[in-house]
Amino acid sequence: MAAQYRFPDNFFWGAATSAHQIEGSPLADGAGPSHWHVFAQEPGRIANGDTAEIACDHYRRYGEDVELMRRMGLKAYRFSVAWGRVFPEGRGRLNQKGLDFYLKLVDALLDVGIEPFLTLYHWDLPAALETQGGWANRDCADWFADYAQTLYRALEGRVRYWTTLNEPWVVVHEGYVKGTHAPGKVSLREAPQATHNLLRGHALAVQAFRADGKGEIGLVVNLEPKYSASEERADREAANRAHVYMNQQYLDPVLLGSYPEEMAELFGSHWPQFPPEDLRLLREPFDFLGINYYSRSVNRAEPAEALTGAAPVRQAAEYTEMGWEVYPDGLREVLAWVKRRYGEIPLYVTENGAAFADPRPVGGRIDDPRRIDYLRTHLRAAHAAIAAGVDLRGYFAWSLLDNFEWSFGYSKRFGLVHVDPDTLVRTPKSSADFYREVIQSAGEVLQKD
Repeated sequence: MAAQYRFPDNFFWGAATSAHQIEGSPLADGAGPSHWHVFAQEPGRIANGDTAEIACDHYRRYGEDVELMRRMGLKAYRFSVAWGRVFPEGRGRLNQKGLDFYLKLVDALLDVGIEPFLTLYHWDLPAALETQGGWANRDCADWFADYAQTLYRALEGRVRYWTTLNEPWVVVHEGYVKGTHAPGKVSLREAPQATHNLLRGHALAVQAFRADGKGEIGLVVNLEPKYSASEERADREAANRAHVYMNQQYLDPVLLGSYPEEMAELFGSHWPQFPPEDLRLLREPFDFLGINYYSRSVNRAEPAEALTGAAPVRQAAEYTEMGWEVYPDGLREVLAWVKRRYGEIPLYVTENGAAFADPRPVGGRIDDPRRIDYLRTHLRAAHAAIAAGVDLRGYFAWSLLDNFEWSFGYSKRFGLVHVDPDTLVRTPKSSADFYREVIQSAGEVLQKD
């Protein structure tokens, strides 16, 4: 008998984007630059010298994009606000025109019955705050909470679902350890400070939400199962260090009240002793957890690798254009792991998707069978987690549109919708059609191969 893949009736089927990746017009209508805007101007930082000056031009074409979502049958849309549009200097003076853009976007979504899921911070810190130390400055957490409070008040009654941070691990690992993302630093001294202040900002923003917001608020992290390349002790220990560094570093403090003890070993003398009152703050209760999942990694011991001493080993498997192994069961695994370690907490898959080398449109059509297979197998894994008792309430495909993929520029395409880099014409791919069928059938179409 064929497996049954019907999802709950109240399940949120959505797609996700982020402001800097799709909006374009980063300085329009009085907006202030983000540190990503500044970072992209530095030669050699972004593939092919690409920038997000135009991106998908969503800032001017949001109505067209909302109509695409409606046709796709989306029940929810996860997007982020560009902090610098609302506060050009990061704090102080409010830019009403920038805020108005998000008010119009939210109203357009609500008009067609799509639930807005708003992310307060998806990596684009106002450049004016970066010049004051950015996330390595303790005050940044307070600045973030003040910005969040403004949005809660402005969108009260319109937005019911909020997330504070998107993938703080990436913010710190790529921005402060490797230097490949804004602000482009390589500083083991500043990295733990940035981690801590991001989580303090999350907690303070949740406190502000309890005072001025209505609905639910959560945190979004990226998780990745870590396997050992062999049964050798060195490989097993390396895989565990990689697991703690990526999967526990940002969840243990907010859900268990302390950083993993291994963090002090990984950072050595650079790891601070955080005040007990800070650790109490980090446990501020929130309503749900978003999980971004793309792949797993199999690790061997490699002493030359910074921090973890772990290096990934390529497997005999399918890989995406990002060099990430296609491993659907890892999604079920991370969802189950969160439940085992942290208890009952409502979960959302807030990002899941794949970059593949799509063909050019032919006759207004783009066939992307590999992305369809990726979605099908990962949604089956998500359903398996629900069947095993995980409280999974929604799934957001990454991404709605082909977009500016950070340091990769426009060279990697995750979208369900193709965006022509020259004309900006949108062309839904066959994966968008498939996803519409999944939504319409509440998952039952997943029984077909």
